[in-house]
Amino acid sequence: MLFSRRLMLGLAMAGTMAGALAFPALAGEGPTEIDLFFPVPVDGKLARDMGTLIKEFNDGHPDIKATAVYTGSYDDTLIKTRAAIKAGKPPSAVIMSANFLLDMQIENELTNLDALIKADGTTKEQFLGQFFPALQGNAVINRSVYGVPFHNSTPLLYINADKAKEAGLDPNKPPQTWADLTDWAKKLTKREGDKVTQWGLEIPCAYDYCGWMMETLTMSNGGRYYNEEFGGEVYYDTPSMLGALTWWNDLVTKHKVHPPGATPGPAVSTAFISGNAAMMMLSTGSLTYVRDNAKFAYKVAFIPRNVRNAVPIGGASLIVPAGLEADKQKAAWTLIKWMTSPEKSGWWSRATGYFAPNMAAYKTPDMIDFLNKNPDAKTAVEQLDIAKPWFATYKTVPVRKNLEDEVMLVLNGKKQPKEALAAAQKAADETLKPYNAETSLKLP
Repeated sequence: MLFSRRLMLGLAMAGTMAGALAFPALAGEGPTEIDLFFPVPVDGKLARDMGTLIKEFNDGHPDIKATAVYTGSYDDTLIKTRAAIKAGKPPSAVIMSANFLLDMQIENELTNLDALIKADGTTKEQFLGQFFPALQGNAVINRSVYGVPFHNSTPLLYINADKAKEAGLDPNKPPQTWADLTDWAKKLTKREGDKVTQWGLEIPCAYDYCGWMMETLTMSNGGRYYNEEFGGEVYYDTPSMLGALTWWNDLVTKHKVHPPGATPGPAVSTAFISGNAAMMMLSTGSLTYVRDNAKFAYKVAFIPRNVRNAVPIGGASLIVPAGLEADKQKAAWTLIKWMTSPEKSGWWSRATGYFAPNMAAYKTPDMIDFLNKNPDAKTAVEQLDIAKPWFATYKTVPVRKNLEDEVMLVLNGKKQPKEALAAAQKAADETLKPYNAETSLKLP
């Protein structure tokens, strides 16, 4: 997901600072040095928070010197991680988009974590039992653990409560269906002649966010984005996805309550914060940013349904790339376990807005107090009951972009939904063809 140039500069500085704050315990005995690649896919101060987190780790682990390296978006982080692996200099740990793990495992770019878990004297079931069950689908591949949930999200509906009340709507009774949401968006859209001064609803569409939003809408329309059991199939040219894209396009062209064009996530959150959009669909990961910057009362709610209530998981897992030396692998595992402990998982959630994957985080005194003061942070956790894994396929990014390119054409008024989805399916099938040739179509 994309973000502003100003934010990028701040991130780079924070990533550099994190490692500079580390120091060894003994003067003649150097620590094991490891790099942690981290992306920032949402609004906020995640780079600063990461610097704080890594400094605390280094202070408490003088035999390890961890350096946090800012690597851009989720897509950028995958590219840079793969380049480092290919160059023989992989980072020791990466906060990797959870839906990239299958593709990386197919390409033999991940360390299977089963042996590290066993060496700690625990079982895979016990280890995974710390985390919400909905997150395990993107962490486990072929019954082995390849990722540890770190910061996770679901999409939420954000509502400007003040504007809702002005329009005669009750923000404590948010829209439950697409019909409700369309009606709300109509009542919340304001015009001066032909000029729109306030949009009723905005949904982000840029690389990465756009695919996630299409999965969100498709799932709430009763459909599936991909085959959860096999990395070689996606379902773009289907009635459920056609209905999802048609409704999104109708918001723009028919109801005129959503701005035309493909709008990146940061532009959507800026419109919401500035009052130019009364509602938005956006990640839980933006919740702290909204809480810190909104000068008005707001509410967050489940994503409304057309056919069923369902949302995809988002966010990232911590992974250990393949090809690491034993000492770095051990140090990385120490860092990963520390970062995903109840206390640190809870701290990161409070700092960023992502929900804490470790269920025990919600039993800590700090988290109980935080939720009492910020009940909006409960919504994403409550929505986990209807959450399903994030789309994960062979060549996840190209396959996702096969769809996103076509959705952007629709939102820009250059194609109709049915034509676009047929083209997306054809392109995705071609992208997936080599994998299918070596798996489902490789017959005895």
